Amino acid sequence: MASESAMSNAFATRCIHAGQNADPQTGAIMTPIYMSSTYVQESPGVHKGYEYSRTHNPTRTALQNNLASLEEGQFAFAFASGCAAMSTLLMCLSNGDQVVAMDDLYGGSRRLLTQVFARLGIESSFIDLSDLNNLEQAIKPNTKLIWIETPTNPTLKLVDIKAICTAAHAKNIPVVIDNTFATPYLQQPLKLGADLVVHSTTKYLSGHSDLVGGAIITNNSDWAERLAYVSNAVGAIPSPMDCFLALRGTKTLAIRMKTHCENARQIADFLKTHTQVERVIYPGLPEHPHYELCQQQMRAPGAMISFVIKGGLVAAKHFTSSTKLFACAESLGGVESLIGLPALMTHASVPIEIRQNLGIVDGLIRLSVGIEDPIDLLTDLDKSF
Repeated sequence: MASESAMSNAFATRCIHAGQNADPQTGAIMTPIYMSSTYVQESPGVHKGYEYSRTHNPTRTALQNNLASLEEGQFAFAFASGCAAMSTLLMCLSNGDQVVAMDDLYGGSRRLLTQVFARLGIESSFIDLSDLNNLEQAIKPNTKLIWIETPTNPTLKLVDIKAICTAAHAKNIPVVIDNTFATPYLQQPLKLGADLVVHSTTKYLSGHSDLVGGAIITNNSDWAERLAYVSNAVGAIPSPMDCFLALRGTKTLAIRMKTHCENARQIADFLKTHTQVERVIYPGLPEHPHYELCQQQMRAPGAMISFVIKGGLVAAKHFTSSTKLFACAESLGGVESLIGLPALMTHASVPIEIRQNLGIVDGLIRLSVGIEDPIDLLTDLDKSF
């Protein structure tokens, strides 16, 4: 396997090689799964960089180095889930701090902020940050973090990362981007000015719906020091097996994302002409309000599509129960296509009045477009209307 110094800077090459070298003992090309909780020390405090696996594990180190490279970051931390990553980052804040968050967040992210960290004295404000003018009004003297998803889940709004970071940094406020929907293949927030990037590695990075994980990547050494301390203290870390599986997933990220996006475009074009579809939400369509920003900020529009079916909840429940290839399930980003009804699934914990205001109506259906043959996917959807 190529050494780090000899490796190309091309994204697809880094997916396969970054952070990984052949095992020096055996020459094994795949990173070993180090199923060890502790490590022998030559003498007290004298070791080879590993003491206890809550703190460091060689398989986790390889994954973290790989993710750091893909996001063009210096430091990466892997976690047991996307929510564990988010929780660890929020634990770096203090009682009385405020988080300004995008209004249209994953339901689990909103739940963490409003039901868990609110009880610990961390205040949250949910603002439509796709309009930069809203940021100035939301910032308070105690604002310590700007939390953004772009594209958002599930209404697929886009936020101008560079503009938000410029405005926030003028007030010395760090910006976090949840890059789960886009992946570093489509969008690299650190290069656009973000301070931290968060992922649910469960999704596209792993890509096979067989693990749960999370990650944080940064170029900021102060944040890295804080995250390392809290991560070790709290211990919300992934298993070596999950790290191995995540590395297996990132190897094919570039080629998978190309096919995901190609399939999604065909499906978006099909849905927008269907008589039973009220509205299609996809950043790659010219009618999307943030189409131009998508062209500037992302390599491609991604593989998540939301659409509103005519007939409301009854029609939506029938449709999501009728597809064969599109499996009705939560999550996203796997090689297989998934379909869901956010109002009853991923965003059921969001109060109904908030859902309605965000546009998460009962007839809104979310698709995670997989990498199956596009003709089969289109046939499956067509037969389900």
